[in-house]
Amino acid sequence: MPTTYAIPDGRTVMAATTYTGTGAAASVSNAVNGVSFQPDFVWVKNRTTAYSHLLADSVRGTTKYIVSSSNGGEVTDANSVTAFNANGFSVGTLVDINASGNAIVGWQWNAGGSTVTNTTGSISAQVRANATAGFSIATYTGTGANATVGHGLGVAPQMILVKKRSAVQAWSVFHASIPNTQYLVLNTTAAVATLASMWNSTSPTTSVFSVGTDGNVNTSAATYVAYCFAPVAGYSAFGSYTGNASTDGPFVYLGFRPRFILVKRTDSTGSWHMLDTSRSTYNVMMNELYAESSSAEVATSADFDFLSNGFKLRVTAIQLNASGGTYVYACFAENPFKYANAR
Repeated sequence: MPTTYAIPDGRTVMAATTYTGTGAAASVSNAVNGVSFQPDFVWVKNRTTAYSHLLADSVRGTTKYIVSSSNGGEVTDANSVTAFNANGFSVGTLVDINASGNAIVGWQWNAGGSTVTNTTGSISAQVRANATAGFSIATYTGTGANATVGHGLGVAPQMILVKKRSAVQAWSVFHASIPNTQYLVLNTTAAVATLASMWNSTSPTTSVFSVGTDGNVNTSAATYVAYCFAPVAGYSAFGSYTGNASTDGPFVYLGFRPRFILVKRTDSTGSWHMLDTSRSTYNVMMNELYAESSSAEVATSADFDFLSNGFKLRVTAIQLNASGGTYVYACFAENPFKYANAR
């Protein structure tokens, strides 16, 4: 266990903020016990009603969003996310993220610093990177030929979410726990698929990620956004586990108490399960949203225990714990294990 941590308090760079919609322009604070930060990536979902997931970031700019549960292109709406504030974000009157009386959650990440032109890859990109927190946002224009894009993290990212902005096209997800000839699709429940032209059969390096010729990631003259995540000891982890179909399910060691978890089955169809400690405040965790679905929040049977050093499966459902099933995850911390308590 490290004696010091780059991110000793996850509240300084990642938040899972719940709020109630007002139907009028409003600001949402991510402050928790006096700790807050300015987010650069905001992912908002209405929990009460079947409205779309809305994803906004500071590189593309305010009033622009894309949707995780759709293959649609970027939308500009003056009533969507209107500001990235020192302690959260502001929303307009768009019902997806501010319907009056509706329960809503906003997951937020800090990409730090400022947006710069990154010419490390063969494609020049606009990048905002927080190397300490292992997160960056990159926008780029495709060439239609095998290429590389700089990510600014200084270490190889283990999960990348890529979306074409300028046209209808599915999301593509790279995850280090699957081969670099394969990919997942964020806006569907599909199992892992094989396509060498997605990542050019090349894993990310400490400076760039690779894109092949597939339209999902690299159509000539099309515009894209990529969200890149690298592991940080005590704060974030990206990996896989194998299910056992038991309520005494697999334990996954993370080295921290989770704040937010994203889990997806890879060997068969399955939802992108999203859980956090703001919506489920004690074990067993069961309030779920699904990245590929606009459906309202579901209170499932007991799914996970969030522990001081990882998480444990408590469900036999094939979506999360089929015998021999394979699953990938992305997790972000409340606190490192050294400072954490179980719930």
